[in-house]
Amino acid sequence: MGKIYVITSGKGGVGKTTTAVNLAAALNKFKEDVTIVDTNLTTPNIGLYFGAPIVPINLNHVLQGKAEIEEAIYEHESGIKIIPSSLSLKDLQDTKDKSVKDIIKELKEVSEHIILDSSAGLGEETRVALEAADEIIIVTNPNILSVTDSLKAVKLAEEMKKPVKGLILTRVKDDSTEMPIENIREMLEIPLLGIIPEDKSVGESLVKKNAVVHTKPKSRAARSYMDIAAKMLGKKRRQESLVDRFLSVVGLR
Repeated sequence: MGKIYVITSGKGGVGKTTTAVNLAAALNKFKEDVTIVDTNLTTPNIGLYFGAPIVPINLNHVLQGKAEIEEAIYEHESGIKIIPSSLSLKDLQDTKDKSVKDIIKELKEVSEHIILDSSAGLGEETRVALEAADEIIIVTNPNILSVTDSLKAVKLAEEMKKPVKGLILTRVKDDSTEMPIENIREMLEIPLLGIIPEDKSVGESLVKKNAVVHTKPKSRAARSYMDIAAKMLGKKRRQESLVDRFLSVVGLR
């Protein structure tokens, strides 16, 4: 029986989709069976991220009762299973949000890890995704606006009686303009799963329409996502050599 994780933030633009994609890729690197679902029906990005913006059957068709969930699953060359949503505004019509929970739960029979990329904010689409969750992962940037919105997401999870697995801090520059990590932990009062440093490799991976875990596996961001996946699975990562670590630090990996 699989487990459903919802990646949410309370705010847009913090790296939620990037985290969903790369966490899925990192878990898959550990030979885990992973399915990523775009439950952001209004502004979906998962298909775009993987270079498949338009597919014959998507989640919208399933929610409209025009297809079964198995028909909307596409396998990436890495082995990740992907269920994209439609970019067409027309496909938002007759989409039954309330059926998302039951449809997603069917995936627990066929995949070990189901990762839902939720919509930005805490509106109805996000709430529907949270209803399907076994655990919630909060993504935020180290600034007061993002952290405050993430606190709202934590409170919503508590209200819905959904366990929060932890926090992933993204785009961390480790400079004086950022909120101290300890302050963020005290404010949110949830476990810290990991820290993703600001890394140009992430932007480069988007241009290549793939996860940074695939395009630049030795980059600081990719290694951080792998560390988070290892932590979630209770596994240890192979220690890098000093040469590998140096090349990563100076941007040659």
